[in-house]
Amino acid sequence: MKESVITNYDIEDDNVLDNTIRPETIEEYVGQTDVKENIKVFIEAAKIRNEPLDHVLLYGPPGLGKTTLAFIIANELGVNIKTASGPSIEKSGDLAAILSSLEPGDVLFIDEIHRMPRYIEEILYPAMEDYSLDIIVGSDDNTRNIRIDLPPFTLVGATTRAGDLSSPLRDRFGITSKLEYYTIEELTAIVKRTARVLDVSIEEDAAVELAKRSRGTPRIANRLFKRVRDFAIVENNGNIDMKICNKALKRLKVDELGLDNTDHELLLAIINRFNGGPVGIEALSSSIGEEVTTIEDVYEPYLLQTGLLKRTARGRVVTPKGYEILGIEKTK
Repeated sequence: MKESVITNYDIEDDNVLDNTIRPETIEEYVGQTDVKENIKVFIEAAKIRNEPLDHVLLYGPPGLGKTTLAFIIANELGVNIKTASGPSIEKSGDLAAILSSLEPGDVLFIDEIHRMPRYIEEILYPAMEDYSLDIIVGSDDNTRNIRIDLPPFTLVGATTRAGDLSSPLRDRFGITSKLEYYTIEELTAIVKRTARVLDVSIEEDAAVELAKRSRGTPRIANRLFKRVRDFAIVENNGNIDMKICNKALKRLKVDELGLDNTDHELLLAIINRFNGGPVGIEALSSSIGEEVTTIEDVYEPYLLQTGLLKRTARGRVVTPKGYEILGIEKTK
C-alpha cells in the first residue's frame, strides 16, 4: 500500500481508532461478515477490470468500524487514501483542493458526509459521475465557469444518518453497506486482538466481560480495554484478570449492560421529570444538558436496541425493562 496521505481536512482524532490497533486487511477485520465478504468481491472485481472501485457508502451507529473499513479498502486496492470531514468542506475551493490532489485510483474518505453543505453536494455530483469538477470563479459580472478534469477515484462516505443524505447523493454510491452492532463473541475477539497488539496479558473471562459491557461497539471495547489496562498496570502487574476488570469497570461506572452515567441520567430524567414519558427529544436534551444529535447518535440507538427505551409518535418512553434495570418500580 502506498503511504496514506492525511489532508488538512483530517477527521477528528476521537473518530478513529489508534493506528497501532487498527486492522489493515480484510482478513484481520473482525465482524461485519456480510459487508466484509461483499466488499472483498467488489475490490477483486475492480482490480481484475483494472477500474476504480465504485463509490462506497458506509452507514451505521458511531464506532462500528466505518473509518477502519475505508482504510482497509484503500490498503486492499493498493492506493493512497485522503480523508476529509463533511462539516470542514465549507467552500467549493475546499472541495476542489481535495479532489485536484487525488491520483488515479485513490480513495477519498469523507466522514460525516451527511453534514456536508447541500451546495457542496451538487458540486460533487459530476465529480462522482464523470470525474470532472465545474466551479464558478470571480464575482459579480466577472464570473466564469471552470471545468477541471479529475482522475478516476473512489469516494468512501461514512455517516451515522443515512436518512439525512439527499437522494441524488445517495443514489450516486454504487455500493451501500450498513454496519450492525457486534456480537459478544466478535467483541471478545477484538479485545483479545488488541491485547496481543499492545502486548498485554488478558484472561479469557475478563475479555468476555469487557465485550459484554462494550455496547456492541468496537470503539468502546478498545477504549474500555485501555482504561482497564491502566488499572492492571498500576494494581495487578499488568495482567488483566476478572477481579481487576470488574474493579476498573466499577470505578469507570460502566454497569453490566455497558450503560454509563449519561445513560442512567437519560433514563432517570424521563422517569423522574416526565413521568416515564413520552417526552420530546428537545425537552429531554435540555433536561440533561446533552446535544440532541449526541442523544440520537450516541446514546439512544443502544438504549433502543436493548429494549430500555422506545420511540413513539409523541416522544421517548422508558420501557418496563428500563425500570427493572434501574431498580425502580413503575407506578401506574
